[in-house]
Amino acid sequence: MTRGKFITFEGIDGAGKTTHLEGFRQRLEQHLAAHGTRVVMTREPGGTAMGEALREILLHQAMHLETEALLMFAARSEHLQQIILPALARGDWVISDRFTDATFAYQGGGRGLARDKLEALEDWVQDGLQPDLTLLFDIPNETASERRGAARSPDKFESQSAAFFERTRDEYLRRAHAAPERFAIIDATRTIPEIQVELEKIIARL
Repeated sequence: MTRGKFITFEGIDGAGKTTHLEGFRQRLEQHLAAHGTRVVMTREPGGTAMGEALREILLHQAMHLETEALLMFAARSEHLQQIILPALARGDWVISDRFTDATFAYQGGGRGLARDKLEALEDWVQDGLQPDLTLLFDIPNETASERRGAARSPDKFESQSAAFFERTRDEYLRRAHAAPERFAIIDATRTIPEIQVELEKIIARL
């Protein structure tokens, strides 16, 4: 059986990626329906019962930075073993709202955890697995901040300073430029219909 594809959505809070997730899934399913291929939608942290429990802790409780990173990868390990890897082995396509790039961006770029520590955890937990495609919704923090302010009550990451989000965005872009074959950078300052047109083109290429 042909292995499925693994697609991730990334971006700083307020970039608008969540707005496009469900529509992207529906359009991808339409394209894959003729092949009998399913699309599995999931998220990080989360995706499993354990991951969702850890998500509540990670988003709302203060903790040491290294503890935070370890819990992120603990949730990711369970996510991979229970959801992502079995789905890919079945030939399903997986779409995840965030994956390891978010950990490098938030815990690494934003909060300053040494990159080599994150790389060691990445190597251990993922054993070489990377997404086939990462859609990075890129936006200046000033614009993202306005969007965040109009959203729900912020969690501990959404409440961070402008400087934090600048560092987070910079790390996202560093990773994107280091792996251009994997990343598609989406200009998230555009209108929803304009972004949808670009996403349609990406699905057609897939």
